[in-house]
Amino acid sequence: QVQLVESGGGLVQPGGSLRLSCAASENIFNFNSLGWYSQPPGKERELVASINVGGRTRFADSVKGRFTISRDNAKNTVYLQMNSLKPEDTAVYFCAGQRPGVTGYDSWGRGTQVTVSS
Repeated sequence: QVQLVESGGGLVQPGGSLRLSCAASENIFNFNSLGWYSQPPGKERELVASINVGGRTRFADSVKGRFTISRDNAKNTVYLQMNSLKPEDTAVYFCAGQRPGVTGYDSWGRGTQVTVSS
């Protein structure tokens, strides 16, 4: 079973930046898409960024222009660069993978906490 392990979360002041990493235990090209979800306290999990096997990226409106997603194929790692962070970005961030032929994301990491506060 594939493992997705997130890292890079922490406490940051408003306006600051963080880079989250998601390391996969297998070749990331085994996934049609890899994404980052955020789950704020007491709210539903939401897809904030994704990158597909062809390199196409998508972002939620709430993070467009502030977050970027990228991958390092040699390291089987996907990154989420978060800039201009706001208190409302506070959430647990999960890495997720979608395999070919599967509807939705079917592989999940355990999440990493991001707290934006002064």
